[in-house]
Parts: sequence; structure tokens; C-alpha cells
Amino acid sequence: MFVSTHYTGIDIDVTYKKGEAWRKAFGPVLIYLNSASSDDDCRKTLWNDAKRQLSEEIESWPYNFTRSEDLPHAGDRGEVCGQLLVRDRCVDEELMQAQSAFVGLAVPGNVGSWQTEGKGYQFWTETDYTGRFNIKNVRPGEYNLYAWVHGFIGDYKLDLNITIQPGNKVNLGTLIYDPPRNGHTLWEIGIPDRTAAEFFIPEPDPTFVNPLCLDAADKFRQYGLWDRYSDIYRHGDVVYTVGVSDYSRDWFFAHVLRNTGNITDLSTTTWQIKYNLQDVNEKGNYTLQLALAAASYAELQIRFNNLDAIQPCFTTTRIGYDNAVARHGIHGLYRLYSINIPGNRFIRGNNTIFLTQSRSHALFDAVMYDYIRLEGPAV
Repeated sequence: MFVSTHYTGIDIDVTYKKGEAWRKAFGPVLIYLNSASSDDDCRKTLWNDAKRQLSEEIESWPYNFTRSEDLPHAGDRGEVCGQLLVRDRCVDEELMQAQSAFVGLAVPGNVGSWQTEGKGYQFWTETDYTGRFNIKNVRPGEYNLYAWVHGFIGDYKLDLNITIQPGNKVNLGTLIYDPPRNGHTLWEIGIPDRTAAEFFIPEPDPTFVNPLCLDAADKFRQYGLWDRYSDIYRHGDVVYTVGVSDYSRDWFFAHVLRNTGNITDLSTTTWQIKYNLQDVNEKGNYTLQLALAAASYAELQIRFNNLDAIQPCFTTTRIGYDNAVARHGIHGLYRLYSINIPGNRFIRGNNTIFLTQSRSHALFDAVMYDYIRLEGPAV
């Protein structure tokens, strides 16, 4: 399936209006089906026949699809180049080069809309160490330029429609991204990279070990890791103490439900972030930057210093169809919430933030965190 709701749900579904003309070229794709009599050597016969067919396909490359009017040749395509810089004076007074940022062209839309857009074509590249990029072989059409930068939250979108004509090259010059920021960092958890890969990924149940996923980079692909939460945190949920805990050991990679052994009796879980504030500006507004790497039929409720408060200080409401936990992924759709918190919610000394995943209708109701940061009042 070239466009499917299987992984990210209906958010990425493609719809067509009545009478709408639409076409999109995929591939090339070859599906070869062969057969053999069911004798002792049938597998060998099938395998050898498949290799023979492969040789024929190699000799036939590149087929005649290259003559299709739906596949513009290099000379009929365009390119877009430029340089992306980052401005965050709480990190550096000078402009920073957006190293290894992802920059792409997609159909015109809103900030971050490229994530759920599958109807048109997208063209992406990665910046070099100076933030320069060159997106080549772009089909003629109208696009917006989007980007996200490793190490910084949020999405960039250039407020300009870019028209690509055959053979032309568009130089956008220097672009500046101002990531969301209201105050200096008081503390942070994780790395803003749109995945939960840096957090604690447990060893799998020995019964379900997949030898293909033993490498650290693929460890999250092991089966059944969601149930390991209930084994490891048997007597309580995650408690993370800023300045003491290590997110690679003490922050589980997915905020899942507690499996009590009865699939119809799953319990919600509440994680805690404990931290100390030496001074509190009661008249100022603080900001909790909450970036999620995935969400599936979840609702994340946040309370400050009072778990028993009937109404949370903030709720995402029900979000996500990502299925990242169930599909052994480490991220789904990226979501960012900039939550304003009045200073009188805090106290001088020890504070606690409570994060509750309050939906418990199915085993895989969960969120994955990308990054959390508490910012002080704007200066």
C-alpha cells in the first residue's frame, strides 16, 4: 500500500473530491510470482527460477517507464538551494548553522503539514555542516519549503509559495529559523530529535527475542516491550528527579498502560518529574515545552504539585492514531505543546509535575515523549 492508515492512522488518510482529477507515479515495482511441482526440490526450483528472472530484469533495466509523461527527466525538473540558520539567544547570542537539518518541499500547507500529506510529491535533503542545502530533481509545480532541525523543537516553514519550472534553479539565500522559546531553560529531559530512541529501552522477554534486532539501534523493534513496563515498574510508575536521574536509564521509552494481567482491566499510569526551584517569580509566566514523538488514542493530562486536582492544568485531549508502540516503532507524528504556567503554580524548593496518560480503552493507548523543557519567565 503506497498510502495507508496502517501506521499513523486516519491523520494521514488521502481523500478525493467527487470528480477530482488526480494521478501520482510510484515505482517502478515488479511483483514476480512463480510456481513449481511439489517435489523434494521445489524450493530450490523456485529459488533458481527467481534468480533467473532477476538476471532478466537487470538486463532489461531501465524498462520503458522512463518514457512515461508522468516521469519528467532531469532536464525537465528544477532545484532549490539556500542556507538555514537558527536563532535562539538562550543557546547562543550568534546565529547558529542548522547542521544536519532536514529541509524539504511539499504541497502548500500549514506549519508541519508535510507530516500527513501523501497526495502530492515531496522532495527532501539534509543540510551540510554550514546549514546549506540543495534539493535536486524537483518536479514542476508549486511548493512550500519546510524544515526541522536536530536539537531544536518545532517546525520551520518559509512563508512563500515556490514555483518550480522545468530546468530552473531557485536560490532562497539565507533563511532564519526561530524555534519556540519564551525563557531560559530551567531543566530539560531528552533530545529534541522527534524520536524516543534516547530513552530507556528494556531488554525483551527472552521468549520473544528477535535475533535480527539485537543491535542497539534496532532494540526498540523487539516484540512485547510495552509489557516490560509492568514488569520493571511493578510497585510504582516512573519518578524522574532532575539533576539525579538519567533519561537513558530512568525514563521509559513509551508512556504505556499498566497490564494487570487482565486485558479488560488496564490501569492508567502517572509519571512524576521532581525538581527544585531556588527562586519563583509568582507574577511571571513559565513555559513547559512538551514535544511528543508519538501518540495513540491517548490523552495526556498534566498537573503541577497537586495530583488530586480534579481538573488538570493542561490536557492534550484525545490524540493520535500512530500505532508506534504496537508496530514496534520509535516515533509517529510529531506534536509540540507550549504550555503557559502562571508562576503561582510553583513553590520555592521542591516541585513535582504529574503526567497522566488517562485513556485506558486498549493495550496500546500510549504516548512517546520526544523532549520536555521547563522555561523560566521571559526576560
